[in-house]
Amino acid sequence: MKPIDSTIAQNRTTAEAVAPARKQASLKGAFFWLSAFYVVYCARPEDWIPGLKYIPLAKISGILALLGLLQSLSRTRRKFKDLPREAGYLLGLIGILFLSGLLSPVWRGGALNHTIDFSKVAIAWILTFLLVTEMDRLRRIIYIQSASVAVICVVSVIRGHSQPRLDGVIGGIYSNPNDLAFSIVLTLPFCLAFMLTSKNGLGKALWIGGMLVMSLALFMTASRGGFVTLVITGAICLWHFGIRGKRLFLIVGSGLTVAIMLAVAGGPLMARMGGVTGSGDTLQQEKAYESYLQRKYLAQRAIEGIEQYPVLGIGIRNFQEYSGVWRDVHVTYLQIAVEGGIPSLILYLLFFGRGFGNLKKLRRRKDLDPHTTLFVGALHSSMVGFIVGALFAPEAYQFFPYFSVAYTAVLVATIREKEADATLAPDANAPRRRRREVLVTRTPDTLPVR
Repeated sequence: MKPIDSTIAQNRTTAEAVAPARKQASLKGAFFWLSAFYVVYCARPEDWIPGLKYIPLAKISGILALLGLLQSLSRTRRKFKDLPREAGYLLGLIGILFLSGLLSPVWRGGALNHTIDFSKVAIAWILTFLLVTEMDRLRRIIYIQSASVAVICVVSVIRGHSQPRLDGVIGGIYSNPNDLAFSIVLTLPFCLAFMLTSKNGLGKALWIGGMLVMSLALFMTASRGGFVTLVITGAICLWHFGIRGKRLFLIVGSGLTVAIMLAVAGGPLMARMGGVTGSGDTLQQEKAYESYLQRKYLAQRAIEGIEQYPVLGIGIRNFQEYSGVWRDVHVTYLQIAVEGGIPSLILYLLFFGRGFGNLKKLRRRKDLDPHTTLFVGALHSSMVGFIVGALFAPEAYQFFPYFSVAYTAVLVATIREKEADATLAPDANAPRRRRREVLVTRTPDTLPVR
């Protein structure tokens, strides 16, 4: 019969072995639902897979992601107290937007509904920071975003090849051609990073094909703001990957791709670009010039709204009604200011400023592995493109830029934790090492005599 102390010790050892396994299984479940949320938001399967439109996938994945967050709070290595300052800025922004909706002078119910929908980004943001504690998981999340946009572009080109500007081909965040173009440009640097880090020829070929289709879809949107964002993002991306990374073939290949896409599908885009000056004679150029004048009017109307409601604005998505022409102002910074007030704009800028601060820390490091360095360059390219492109598009509530800031925060936290583990590792083994040292230094004369 075993002694009682021995049985208790054995049970304690078994419990200690089972607890981490349960904890890991719980975190895997939470990460699964986080991944499902990214798939539903980025891939929009209900809009192009028959039958799924009857299932509220967005609501289901959002609720399950929230449950995953609550379930994992006491089990994750990172806690709420570890959330970076940018998370506080995001939560503060959403809080002000709720107040703006409650007190909206235009339409309270609509503003509140849109704010609730936008607040999902905070759940995804916090859950991403708490659960993504290693580079493999971060790559998986970015992979979902990149592959989803590539698939969306394939579907859009197939379904909307005869439709002008791919307008309304896919629903949700891709229904507007400007929004679709913006999503493509912000995701292309990640696709390029995956192509360069792929270990086999098939993987590289698939990513190259995906980027070509994404480029084709971008030009088919004829989005002027998307094209400007592409130029900025592409220049930063080629500087990171082509010049600093000594891959000059990327510069040549990118130039050829743009030239071919302009020749194949760039006619409407060039007509719209020329229409800004009003110098064109074609009907499309005349429409482009009318669009330019309308956007100029909307910017002036937004400034008037900011002057009239500077503190809390008029509520999310209420500017369309306030404008009188049912259009969004095509400047993200004016959009957030007129609909959420000047405090919202300040928090918005502080939030993205923290993202660039994280990138500055990461870019200064010389000890990052090549794969991490590539994704830091991709993040920098995407975020610079967003900051510039936001001057030409109403993208205040699109999730992709917020995801990018989350990725930078995850990278900084993961590297910091690895350094802390490396520092603490020798101390954890110190008692065992001291015991070995004692055994080695004892001489036969000091050993007990039996």
